[in-house]
Amino acid sequence: MAATGSEKQGTKAYYVSTPIYYVNDAPHLGHAYTTVAGDVLTRWHRQRGEKVWYLTGTDEHGQKIMRTAEANGVTPQEWCDKLVEEAWKPLWEHLGIANDDFIRTTQKRHTDRVQEFVQDLYDRDEIYKGGYEGPYCVGCEEYKLPGDLIEAEDGTKLCPIHKKPVEILKEENYFFKLSEYGPKLLEFYEANPGFIQPESARNEVVNFVKQGLQDLSISRSTFDWGIPIPWDDKHVIYVWVDALLNYATAVGYNENPAKFEETFPANVHLVGKDILRFHAVIWPAMLMAQGLPVPGRVAANGWLMVGGEKMSKSNLTGIKPQDLTSHFGVDAYRWYFLRAIAFGSDGSFSWEDFTARYTSELANDYGNLASRVAAMVGKYFGGALPAATADGDAEKAIHEGLAKAVAAADAKIGEELDFQGGILAIFDFVKQVNGYITEQEPWKVAKDESEEGRARLATILYTAAESLRAVAVLLNPIMPETSQALWESLGAEASLGALAAQPVQSSATWGQLPAGATVTKGAVLFPRLEDPKKD
Repeated sequence: MAATGSEKQGTKAYYVSTPIYYVNDAPHLGHAYTTVAGDVLTRWHRQRGEKVWYLTGTDEHGQKIMRTAEANGVTPQEWCDKLVEEAWKPLWEHLGIANDDFIRTTQKRHTDRVQEFVQDLYDRDEIYKGGYEGPYCVGCEEYKLPGDLIEAEDGTKLCPIHKKPVEILKEENYFFKLSEYGPKLLEFYEANPGFIQPESARNEVVNFVKQGLQDLSISRSTFDWGIPIPWDDKHVIYVWVDALLNYATAVGYNENPAKFEETFPANVHLVGKDILRFHAVIWPAMLMAQGLPVPGRVAANGWLMVGGEKMSKSNLTGIKPQDLTSHFGVDAYRWYFLRAIAFGSDGSFSWEDFTARYTSELANDYGNLASRVAAMVGKYFGGALPAATADGDAEKAIHEGLAKAVAAADAKIGEELDFQGGILAIFDFVKQVNGYITEQEPWKVAKDESEEGRARLATILYTAAESLRAVAVLLNPIMPETSQALWESLGAEASLGALAAQPVQSSATWGQLPAGATVTKGAVLFPRLEDPKKD
């Protein structure tokens, strides 16, 4: 049985990848959704103190890219260079994506290694020459099975994803013996039930493989924008074989053995559900054929929907992330989609929903809590955090609530990829702290100027500030900018050091924020939203 990335963990980096994105157009919310999820996951593991490798990049070969470039009057390489440098990389920087590498499939470090991988398969007698005729979707860069197609009113056969007519292609190809790997894949799925997530995606793949696999065409001979087959330059390597190999070439396959050993395979491949079969069937079969370890997990997120349609440029529902960040801010953007949509399920986006959640949860529950606590420490103790002297049952409930929130968030975000569940656990604790302040009424306690009254007020405000210290740590992977602002407001940067160095798993340890820390009331974390219609 092939080893998985999870079995090797402990001696290797926690390696997470996004799909490499097609550069036929600028990125939209769907691309950013997956990339932000990967960023939050890897930031979380970094803040566990683990070695992490986060990979993203662009897929730049294939017929779709070639046609798009031709339509714009430039070469495919010129088109790719422009989109990558002017659209894709700037967006990831704008969204605070902390990727360790950005792979482009036109880079020599990739193309040379792809040729070597395919040549090795050929030498192992895993590839043979043949012919193929069938329906092909240029948008998917995939031959479709007749049963996969949908029919338009006029009888035209359409791709079910792009809703566009397929082309009937007939050409000479080289084939990978994928059909021989069906039993091996089913055995692997059985032995590793968590390999494909969510469960519905796993069931879909298992049923697909059980129906029997066809050998995979791994070359195209009707156009030349791709990596040449090394033994037959009349063919270029099928773009999906080319693309999948980025997960190996980016971490040193056949080039840097030490890096490859300590990084490969990925612990988690984050993918859209429309490309699940490539990652859960073709990719592990290719690795098995080479005797390489397979990934630990393939996690398929759902589609972002607008007006009932999958968000994409081809469906004219693409929305630029900057349209939202300019209104809500980058941190709120990073938070919203993971909070509003259960990862693995389809989810609908609307301005109204984003606005309501921003106002209720970020501005009112979280931001207002931070402002109130800082203001009261400033008003009643001159900005010097007082010491808690006598924790009672109310404080002990806060301690227990924090421990529960940290355990739940670490399990859900760090292990289960349940970003929504992890965020809800953190914000349930925020609500608990708000309730604690409402019940304890420190503004009334402050009127009691006795020694006991001052001690009680000090305990209440220390409890609230120490709770916020933990919240800043827990939310840092999700909302790094506002978490840093809160961290500095609490005087934690000066007393505890860098926020990114605070381990999430020990954030529940009570009493870390020292008495005497300088608490300042900074800018509002989540300002009131202006009506976008007035802009």
